[in-house]
Amino acid sequence: MIAAHYRLHAGAIGYSAGKYSHFCALYPRQLFVSKSQMENICAALEPLFPCREGAIKTLGELIGDSREDYPSALYLFGHSGTGKTALTRTFLRECSRQQGVRIAQLNAIECYTTKIMLENMLDTLAPRQCTEESVRADNMLEFVEQLRRWHDQGGRSQSFLIAVDNAERLRDMDANVLPVLLRLQQLTSLNLCVILLSQIPFEKFYNKTGLTEVISIHLAQYNKAETQRILGSDFFQVRGHLLEQFSKDVQRLAICEAALTEDFYSNYLNLFLSVFYKACRDVPELQLTARKCFSIYLEPVLDGTVESTDVSRLWRHIAGPLRSALTQIYMRTEKPPEEQEGSAPIEDQSVRKLAQSLELPYYAKYLLIAAFLASHNSANQDKRLFVKHHGKQRKRMQTVNARAKTTEKMSTTLGPKSFTIDRLLAIFYAILEEKVGLTCNLLSQISTLVHLKLLSFVSGEQNIMDGSARLQCTVGLEFVLYIGKVVGFNVRQYLCDFM
Repeated sequence: MIAAHYRLHAGAIGYSAGKYSHFCALYPRQLFVSKSQMENICAALEPLFPCREGAIKTLGELIGDSREDYPSALYLFGHSGTGKTALTRTFLRECSRQQGVRIAQLNAIECYTTKIMLENMLDTLAPRQCTEESVRADNMLEFVEQLRRWHDQGGRSQSFLIAVDNAERLRDMDANVLPVLLRLQQLTSLNLCVILLSQIPFEKFYNKTGLTEVISIHLAQYNKAETQRILGSDFFQVRGHLLEQFSKDVQRLAICEAALTEDFYSNYLNLFLSVFYKACRDVPELQLTARKCFSIYLEPVLDGTVESTDVSRLWRHIAGPLRSALTQIYMRTEKPPEEQEGSAPIEDQSVRKLAQSLELPYYAKYLLIAAFLASHNSANQDKRLFVKHHGKQRKRMQTVNARAKTTEKMSTTLGPKSFTIDRLLAIFYAILEEKVGLTCNLLSQISTLVHLKLLSFVSGEQNIMDGSARLQCTVGLEFVLYIGKVVGFNVRQYLCDFM
């Protein structure tokens, strides 16, 4: 079993069968130590990162023990909120604690120049006896030479792990930074591994000179069941916080102890994700919003007006606050003290202030309105809504009955739907009175809205130019209404729900 474990590790990093046999002959004890140490590290990480057992196991098999040869570079990529940074940081911390590995964790956004990045690496990895002059490096040549000196001074038995977050920023640095980092183990003869973290696949890094192949690990987005499982892992923490909050109110404390069960919290998360999952899959943001809205969901149960098992009445109570919270996803607004102490729902006044204070370019505001209309109108209604001479439409009883919608069936209530960029631009030109050319500046404003989390990609993020990418609008009706007032546009006039 142990031999199979190392054989898997050896095959993953390209070891030959002869080298594998030679290693087993020289270091039989280290092989047992490796498996035990890495098992302990993986066992410590799995409860902290549910639904990431596969990625943890892969990291453990590739890194192994500090006495083994590391792979020269690893590449972890996935969307934001999938646990790349937190998982890598905790993994490196456990390797340093249990194996004595020297680690360096950097963010390429903070290290905005090559010199700052290299000196931060040297400062973190340097032995204690090193002087200030030995942690200085103006370029990659001096950086590699300094690491070689450490190797000659007795650093052969020491292992190093370097993690660089937001690694796509390395493409904007000196041309030799990324190629050297990928071959740093070969250039320095140290047992060293560079772990790059990014949101884009490694194919986007290739340039004319080419790059060394790396082992890529993809952290996919969580599906709905996995997201609910992760949010549900906070149950005991949320329950403890509420019990502490109501410790002086005996009546509410008793109701909270009896009603607040795992099934009750699971039902709440199911309702919560039915509203938020299509618009946001960023787990840290969902955790924050779910905790804020749970006190509102629990309020009628604590007052005794609704039974904890009456899911339909609880849904009617929480539906409005959830839709209001959806308009402020990714946004932090300061609440007055009276709202911070209680659990009042988010007011329209705060949405109005946020919309008015959002400094977007003129055309970006119209693009946001067009995105909202595309997300909340059916595509087969575009001709009737945005074309002046679309012909007469006969009124039938089926059509009349279909439009007599209840609040729960309105498209603005059910949540946003995906749309293509072609449809977004078509609606944009239809609602904009003046004529504007399709320029790079206009298309870049779509990227700005995505960066501000006002729009989000559903699929085809890497295929924007060929038109196959699909987006959805993450802001709510009230937010867009105030944006429409700023530019003098009546949003309700172009929504099927209000026609």
